[in-house]
Amino acid sequence: MKRFVRKRAALVSAGYLLLVVLVTLLAGPLSPFDPDEQDLTAALQGPSGAHWLGTGELGRDVLSRLMHGGQITLLGVVITLTVYLTLGVPAGMIAGYRGGWFDRLVLKSADLISAVPVIIVLLVVLAVFTNNESAAMAANGLLGAPLLARVVRSATLGVRQELYVRAAVAGGIRDRVIIRRHVLPRVTGAILVQASVFGAYAVLLETGLGFLGLGTTEASWGSMIAEASKNIGTDPWLLVPSGFMIISFVLALGLFTDGLRDTFAERYAPPADKPPSRRTGRPRGASPASAPVRAKVPVEEPDADALLSVRGLTVSLRIEGTPTDVIRDVSFDLRAGDVLGIVGETGCGKTVTATSLLGMLPAGGRIASGTIRFEGADLARADAATLRAVRGRRIGWISQDPISSLDPSFTAGAQVAEAVRLHTGCSRRQARRRALELFEKVRLPDPARVAGSYPHQLSGGMAQRVGIAAALAGEPSLVIADEPTTALDVTVQAEILDLLRELRSAGTAFILITHDWGVLADLCDRAVVMYAGEVVEEAEVTALVTTPAHPYTAGLLGSDPHHALPGRPLPAVEGAVPPPAQWPVGCHFQNRCPRVTDACKEKPVVISHLVGPTRSTRCLRPLELIGGGTHE
Repeated sequence: MKRFVRKRAALVSAGYLLLVVLVTLLAGPLSPFDPDEQDLTAALQGPSGAHWLGTGELGRDVLSRLMHGGQITLLGVVITLTVYLTLGVPAGMIAGYRGGWFDRLVLKSADLISAVPVIIVLLVVLAVFTNNESAAMAANGLLGAPLLARVVRSATLGVRQELYVRAAVAGGIRDRVIIRRHVLPRVTGAILVQASVFGAYAVLLETGLGFLGLGTTEASWGSMIAEASKNIGTDPWLLVPSGFMIISFVLALGLFTDGLRDTFAERYAPPADKPPSRRTGRPRGASPASAPVRAKVPVEEPDADALLSVRGLTVSLRIEGTPTDVIRDVSFDLRAGDVLGIVGETGCGKTVTATSLLGMLPAGGRIASGTIRFEGADLARADAATLRAVRGRRIGWISQDPISSLDPSFTAGAQVAEAVRLHTGCSRRQARRRALELFEKVRLPDPARVAGSYPHQLSGGMAQRVGIAAALAGEPSLVIADEPTTALDVTVQAEILDLLRELRSAGTAFILITHDWGVLADLCDRAVVMYAGEVVEEAEVTALVTTPAHPYTAGLLGSDPHHALPGRPLPAVEGAVPPPAQWPVGCHFQNRCPRVTDACKEKPVVISHLVGPTRSTRCLRPLELIGGGTHE
């Protein structure tokens, strides 16, 4: 309800619809006249003190007929939507979830209904049930249900593949419970949109039947339109009240359901940030207290010789409606042909840092401060066109979920060829040839067969190679690999690592996000350790692994299962990464650190250098380094 009331158009529309329904239901005691009461001496008169909206051709009060006529029209809409939703929603969800013969029946029924002229069927119904508009509106809902079922089926197919649905199936939960509790909430938006469109269509259909004189003989909005059309030459005003009522009701219904749809959608995706005020830089409507407090940290100048130089990067996301820093003061450099590893527990900000480099933050996310210098351009301040030119062409992306990163509607070859054409501008034939070359480059067996295969026909390792080929389609100078071996078995992991090593030797620079210290030590030149949105240590990989300076880095290295002793608990860093809204004032690691002091809790800790400019840590009491290294 709190999310819905923020949508002013939807809230006003809901109030208007409620008012219309209440006035219609209470038409008996509220209307000034009986809807069929005639006064021939006052026929076709405009608004007056006695008749606020004028009179019709027989002197009947227009306001009273609108109030009573709404009962007939809205009853027809309710009947139509009841049949439409009762039949269409369950049929579509069952067809999309279970498939089989019922799925084929739903699709064939929708195809058949699409070929049937609805108005002819309704005329037959009205011929059988004379002047029974309710029967016609029920038939209208029955004819529309298969079309709704097809839309709901498509939405259900997408939700059915979600991991949480598959986990519920694996957990033994019954299908009807999964459909009701897991699938229905995710397809509600599509149902609301279709219900809104069909409800508006029902109002217009009732109006059309009344205009043709085929519906009920009682007062309705449709019959009032028919009466106004006959007298439009002598009394044009008569069309205004009924026309306004129909138009305003349809518009209000659409705005109301759009608001409901957006409200449900915000349960799964946070609303986008409001545009910042030019004067304050804060989102419009936000109070100064809502702005996150940041430490003023001196930021070094970007490295002019680096391919990528990040300085003071701070990223803000909306968490429960409040802009919150999730990345703070992140800085690192990457030279051409090098591999930089980013390591840390889940929730430390590794992926958010990587996605911010390409302007691919989640809804509501923005770069609050800092610079991202790549080949001379600041991507932190780049516009959409500049970022599109960089993505894929200068910076490639390898997803951690190889199957989900491929569109199931197209073959692997078509998707890679599309990326080649986009970035090189070559012909279709040349793009297909280049796609096959890329498949050979990433060591795919039988590239021609893989090119003609759909994602579901590929193994995890093959899909990951296709993803790598797509990332290389624009011949980028930098590739970001987000845990590229996490979803693969050990043998395939080794093959993918060999491939990345070969690509690195060809001069491609990499940013490798990983949880695996073995992968880090195998591929990377330098490594960045992140904790709770901050870089806590940066060093060459050998130095980092052999002599960690930050207690968190030492804790991660000490948690290697190979260090466990028989009969003793597995080594681990006690506690968990705090969420951004619960970050402490001082060092973010203070609640889990064995070396914490009162000074660590007083104020934010600034990253500083150890033994020259190539090694740094964010710690007031760093571990002593071999060789007598001191803390500057």
